[in-house]
Amino acid sequence: MGRAGEYIKNLSGEMAYQSFRPAPLPPALNMDEEMIQTLVQATKALTALDTLSSNIPDMNLFVSMYVRKEALLSSQIEGTQATLEDVLDPLIEKNANQNVADVINYIRATEYALNRLNTLPLCNRLIKETHAVLMEGVRGQEKSPGEFRTSQNWIGATGSTLKTARYIPPRPEDMVDAMSDLEKYIHAEDTLDVLIQAALIHYQFETIHPFLDGNGRVGRLLITLFLMERGALHLPALYISFYLKKNRIEYYDRMSEVRSKDNYEQWVKFFLRAVQSSAEDASETIRELALLHDRSMAVINGMGRAAKTVKALFAYLEQNPIIDIRKTAGALGLSFSTVSGAVKRLEEKGILIQTNNVSRNRVFAYQEYLNILRKDT
Repeated sequence: MGRAGEYIKNLSGEMAYQSFRPAPLPPALNMDEEMIQTLVQATKALTALDTLSSNIPDMNLFVSMYVRKEALLSSQIEGTQATLEDVLDPLIEKNANQNVADVINYIRATEYALNRLNTLPLCNRLIKETHAVLMEGVRGQEKSPGEFRTSQNWIGATGSTLKTARYIPPRPEDMVDAMSDLEKYIHAEDTLDVLIQAALIHYQFETIHPFLDGNGRVGRLLITLFLMERGALHLPALYISFYLKKNRIEYYDRMSEVRSKDNYEQWVKFFLRAVQSSAEDASETIRELALLHDRSMAVINGMGRAAKTVKALFAYLEQNPIIDIRKTAGALGLSFSTVSGAVKRLEEKGILIQTNNVSRNRVFAYQEYLNILRKDT
């Protein structure tokens, strides 16, 4: 048996196949100079992001957008075809297609898991509950939402079989043991740095593949949940899926190399680079959004008596940068004409732009805000 685990023979004759049984974490790691330097850089970037996000007064506004962005990017890794505009469309309830529904469920699952962390430690129960929210009413809902699988699954191109699969995760009985071991590791005292632990936990979860669908998305969410539970991150402001999406082939290859060559070190270094890059990117985005907020507020403060209503609309805009007047009026408890007047003022100042050429059901966008968020999606 190698450091990472071993292949187990299943069935016989024509039906024979080999599944992977992972070794429990943690492996003995070779912490060379490169890994230590990469860890230092990643920690520095994550600490800077956490400090920045904790000190910005309107950070909660940004967090709701960050959760949506991470949900979109993580879903895009799995081939979901949706854009940021699709996800933010105020008329979405009426026209949600399957791709958009996948992303919206990911947002719900993230919010559910973050709230659940207040009452339940990060454990298999929380992971299952989060999976149930992720899969509710979307593609894959027939694949046992909220339950670990009881049958063999495999990873490969569309139409692949156990014979042609690229990777076959643990058989169900080995999977149950592996998830139990992983849960113990999540709560164990370990001398390894928290970021290295996060790398190992994400790898292990993807290797175990405990669900019939949704493993990638739950596994990436696990990174944020673990870092938050350990206090390395106080708000879910890290969207690591951008880096993983941009380096998708390397992302999968690095995990495969752990299983095929016992090479944990190259995976950990890749993961640490992903954290560093994502944290630096997120810090830059927060700074840009904060500057934009201050610029827009300076304009609004110069609006005299109308400023109070416009400020209420603007606060709503920072959580919903694409709006229609009717829905916004309902959300703010204001009349249609009051909101319409406030929208007109923001339109005159170039803060809002009408995005559709109609006189009824007009849709407006806080374009500069969207441009900052759209980067990378």
